[in-house]
Amino acid sequence: MSEIIDGISHINSDELKNLLQNPDDQTIIIDVREPFEYEAGHIPGVPLIPMGEIPHRLEEFDPGKEYVFICRSGSRSFEVARFFRHNGFERVHNYRGGMLNWDGDVEAGLPAE
Repeated sequence: MSEIIDGISHINSDELKNLLQNPDDQTIIIDVREPFEYEAGHIPGVPLIPMGEIPHRLEEFDPGKEYVFICRSGSRSFEVARFFRHNGFERVHNYRGGMLNWDGDVEAGLPAE
């Protein structure tokens, strides 16, 4: 079950896997690490938007949608979730433990441009 810290829910691996496996789920999952980290290994199908780009791209996101953020350990993604919440997004979640905690499928490389 998700845990609430500083007003942000933190989901675990089982919850994230359920989101990823449910084709009807509309939750948007974003990896906020740096490109070199993402290239070394990421969850298949999860797009990369580095944390540093998020403030400049905030208008691209829909406040009515639900988001989960992922990073290496859960710290940067927690900060991004807090930033979103501060900017009026209500349905934001952090993946607790980040990629260090992920035991599911991983793929290497950057997405084709």
